[in-house]
Amino acid sequence: MSYQLAADMLERRGVTLASIAEIVYILQSAYYSDLTHEECLASVKAVLGKREVQYTLMTGVALDELAEQGVLPQPLQAVMEADESLYGADETLALGITGVYGMIGLTGFGYLDKIKLGIIGKLNDQEGRIHVFLDDLVAGIAAAASARIAHRHEGARVYPHHTGTE
Repeated sequence: MSYQLAADMLERRGVTLASIAEIVYILQSAYYSDLTHEECLASVKAVLGKREVQYTLMTGVALDELAEQGVLPQPLQAVMEADESLYGADETLALGITGVYGMIGLTGFGYLDKIKLGIIGKLNDQEGRIHVFLDDLVAGIAAAASARIAHRHEGARVYPHHTGTE
């Protein structure tokens, strides 16, 4: 799989990279006043460029599409159709994406999973489509891209050397 196939897969399911970047901007702009939408989009693209993210996305989207076609075995089909809150496999899959950039990605994902910001909420509430995995995968990508920005900005800070005499 490639970055472009992953981006195309998202587009096919109604998710633009710009809509994910908007979530990243909302999450990080309060901390970095010079943050641009372009930097957020570049961060989303960098996360989507990782092969493990592409494979995770491919797996989740395939399960959503198979559920829409009604071809999953029971009781999994019923669980997917109902988007059972205790299912948890969707969050578990998305956590693999958030771990790429450490604990900040995990906390960002938890926040996004709770509030359903932007396109995440739209996917979650879309009638006639099954996005059990996709809404969480998008939250995972946004959280990882957000964490990537935080790491890049925090890593640029210079801390004085501690000599023990201060």
